[in-house]
Amino acid sequence: MMADNDLRLTIVEHLGELRKRLIIAAIAIIAGSLASYNYVDKIIEILVRPADGLEFIYLSPPELFISYIKISLVVGIVVSAPIVLFQIWMFIRPGLKEKEQRYVLFAMFMGIVFLVMGVVFAYFIIIPMTIQFFVKMTVNGIEPLFSFANYISYISSILISFGVVFELPLIVILLTQLGLATPATFKKHRKMVILGIFVVSAILTPPDVVSQSMMALPMIVLYEFSIVIANMIYKRKKIDA
Repeated sequence: MMADNDLRLTIVEHLGELRKRLIIAAIAIIAGSLASYNYVDKIIEILVRPADGLEFIYLSPPELFISYIKISLVVGIVVSAPIVLFQIWMFIRPGLKEKEQRYVLFAMFMGIVFLVMGVVFAYFIIIPMTIQFFVKMTVNGIEPLFSFANYISYISSILISFGVVFELPLIVILLTQLGLATPATFKKHRKMVILGIFVVSAILTPPDVVSQSMMALPMIVLYEFSIVIANMIYKRKKIDA
């Protein structure tokens, strides 16, 4: 009976701790979103900069306001990410061994680094190139008019997609470090991975060949770079052993 009571107490304690962490994370996201809304005009100036002076319209009365809310919420999540990640870390840390704690901290830090790299790459290179490509496809008598909501949706999908796919090196590094895969494994399945990259690009990006190709090519380069890093880690592990 004591064991059952102890088990219930442990579960209740864990649920209480989880509830506490979720509340703090939610408050951080709400606060970040409200703060972002105060600067939404400046945020929009940054978002429309890759469009290179193109004019935008909105098609329904609430469209612009809803877009403002969405932008504020997304930026609020980004701004509050350190607090949210810290809450996740505080919740899972007691159940991890010292070595596992180092791996998780490394994964969190490098995950943020690769995410930022992907977003920056998409913002400064991919988005301007794709927009200019589509604008140049116009013909006489047809001027490009962009719905602001559709533009925000388009660049959001590009930024998020590239932020996610730039996590590929981290996944390869962790698999190698944990001994779940070797460089030979990644080389052996290279063709299947490249095929999977094009499939993922088709799913994550807007339905056009240009955006899909612009994502697939950097992913292939990242995969090859990941194999080089995995080979270095594998050799170091063999020396340490």
